[in-house]
Amino acid sequence: MNIPVILIEMAVFAVMFTVMCFKTTGGNNTTQVHNYPPDIQEEYFKTHERIPTAPLSKRVIVTKTVALLVFAVILVIMALLGGAETFIQGFLFAFGMMAWIGAYDTFFIDWVLFANMKRFRLEGTEHMDKAYHQKWFHLKGMLFPGLLFALIPSAIVGLIVMLIQN
Repeated sequence: MNIPVILIEMAVFAVMFTVMCFKTTGGNNTTQVHNYPPDIQEEYFKTHERIPTAPLSKRVIVTKTVALLVFAVILVIMALLGGAETFIQGFLFAFGMMAWIGAYDTFFIDWVLFANMKRFRLEGTEHMDKAYHQKWFHLKGMLFPGLLFALIPSAIVGLIVMLIQN
């Protein structure tokens, strides 16, 4: 595996993830409303049409499945560029990248940007400063189901790398 390439890929992945977060959150954009703390969701749905946010609702499953497939495609390309040649290398590369992006998302996007930038506030919840600073909510989500979720694209990446390289 090529460490300098992997380090560059980590930076590129973080930029891509940040752009995706900016495009899919805040205002009246409900693409990721299921990822907001429950008290923010409740306040938002007092004045806006309620949409399904339960983890096993069709809407959330479809959203997570699309994200999983997008991540898998990106990670396969990155794993191959990084020099992965076996299932284990592809799996570990993808899991490492997912763990990296989970940590980046939690400690920077959620704890710094989400908590402090008004652009991430859902319309009607702008006054809920304390709710937007719930560090434990975001850390729990990164650890579980975040790391468990990371196993799925990691296995897909490992399998595709194995099939391509053999």
